[in-house]
Formats: sequence, C-alpha cells, structure tokens
Amino acid sequence: MSTVTEQANTVDVPTPTSTNNQSDNTTDKSDNKIIYSVEDIQKLLPHRYPFALVDRIIEYVPGKRAVGIKNVTINEPQFQGHFPGRPLMPGVLIVEAMAQVGGVVLTQLPELEGGLFVFAGIDKTRFRRQVVPGDQLVMTVELLWVKQRRFGKMQARAEVDAQLAAEGELMFSLVT
Repeated sequence: MSTVTEQANTVDVPTPTSTNNQSDNTTDKSDNKIIYSVEDIQKLLPHRYPFALVDRIIEYVPGKRAVGIKNVTINEPQFQGHFPGRPLMPGVLIVEAMAQVGGVVLTQLPELEGGLFVFAGIDKTRFRRQVVPGDQLVMTVELLWVKQRRFGKMQARAEVDAQLAAEGELMFSLVT
C-alpha cells in the first residue's frame, strides 16, 4: 500500500504563492492562481527521493482541486530497468504521481488534519499514452467526496502535451 501523504503536527503549512499576470499591482481573482514550489510540497507530503513525484503545483483551489507537474527525466532510477533501450514511465508511478497531487488537496482540508493518507482503492484507471523521459506530465486531481472524515475519492487525469496519458478514480483512507 503506497503512502499518499502525512502531515505532522509540527510541520509548517506553506504559504501559497499567488501569481497575477497584470502589470499594475491590482488583484483580479480570475488571474490569481495559487502555486506551490517543490519546497512547499515537501512541507505537505512525506515523500522524498526517489518517490517524490511532483515538482510543482501550478494551480490549487482549496478543498477542490490541484494541478501538478512532474518533469520526467532519464536520470530517474526506474529507467535503468523499465526498459533498457526504450525507457517508459511505469503506470504505477503515473498513478502515484497523481495521488501525490491529490495529497496536496487532502492534507489541507481542515477536517482531515494530521494522520497518514494511504490508497484505499484505484478504479476505472486507464493508460492512453506512453510517458517517456523529456515529457512533462500535467496532473489534474479533483476531490469528489469525503465520507466520515476518513475516506476520500478523487478523479485524476494526467496529460502530456495536452494528450491524455492516464485517468482514473483514486480512493484514500486516513490512518491516524
């Protein structure tokens, strides 16, 4: 069972960075996006090399969704054996990367603070395109529901160059 996220009581929750594309310093909510750097993500998720699979959160809507990026490089350890001469990102790592983006949403739900999130199930998952070194995986994960403050379900989608690479439903359980 793969660890999705853990938030210790002593971890500082990162302050999201807002970006605004306007040249004057006025704020237009339609242009504002909350983003997280890799350092911010490490404050939210326990994953570390070689299992930290999210490089940046480029959009975050609290309690609803997150969009994350994984830059796939030939230097990653899985490519030594998957497959020599034809490196392909394993589907299980694509799913794990999507789950980590989902973990960014879950760890910040006020009613679910603390504890450890683990996979409870993976449904309706399909792989549509190969992911290879040099690709940028863009993952969008939306929270569908949370039940009993313990179980959650998310819809996840991963794309490369605006082409669907993988999609599925991810279920999580909170272990305290």
